Amino acid sequence: MKILIIEDEPEMVKSMREFFLLENFLVEEAMTYETGLSKVMNYDYDCVLLDIMLPGGSGLDILRALQQASRKQPVLILSAKGAVEDKVLGLEIGADDYLPKPFHLAELLARIKSIIRRNVQNGDKTLRYKNIELSPDTRQVRVRGEELSLNRKEYDVLYYFMVRPNRLIEKTHLAEAVWGDYIDQSDNLDFIYSQIKNLKRKLRTLHADVDIQAVYGIGYKMT
Repeated sequence: MKILIIEDEPEMVKSMREFFLLENFLVEEAMTYETGLSKVMNYDYDCVLLDIMLPGGSGLDILRALQQASRKQPVLILSAKGAVEDKVLGLEIGADDYLPKPFHLAELLARIKSIIRRNVQNGDKTLRYKNIELSPDTRQVRVRGEELSLNRKEYDVLYYFMVRPNRLIEKTHLAEAVWGDYIDQSDNLDFIYSQIKNLKRKLRTLHADVDIQAVYGIGYKMT
């Protein structure tokens, strides 16, 4: 799962980044209003952690820009500002939750998982498609009740497809979601092919009722 931290306090960003990397999240960062706005408007995230007070502007204006563009990004506001008005306004213009500073990282993680379950997993703790079950909290995958062993990237690719079954996924979108936003600077995306090839082989071994099909010149689709 990929999160974006929009926060200007370096030590806080560092502690959150280290914590979420240990939790197997893909972490992106933005420390100014302009960088944060650019990222949320151009890339997709499972959850955005948004501070209100930012160099160059307000996190609330980022929420307004998302709302005006009809662009859905799950957002959790993090702010030291205790005013009820900021909390209410943030929720009214699109934030999913609000957590005042200081906070415990364990509570932050629980809130993020809750937001992701509501927005991506329809409130379910387990994703199901055909005879595959995937548990994001434990990163376990089962096919017909039998555990499927995947490496980190194979799991991340499968998760991305599981929440988008039967949808055509462009290579660049898959690469950004699994390997990070700066992947668009890569010379080619051939590395995706080997990950999907290995994932398809493992799914076939356990007789999964799905296939990941290549769509020439565009990307892939899980059917």
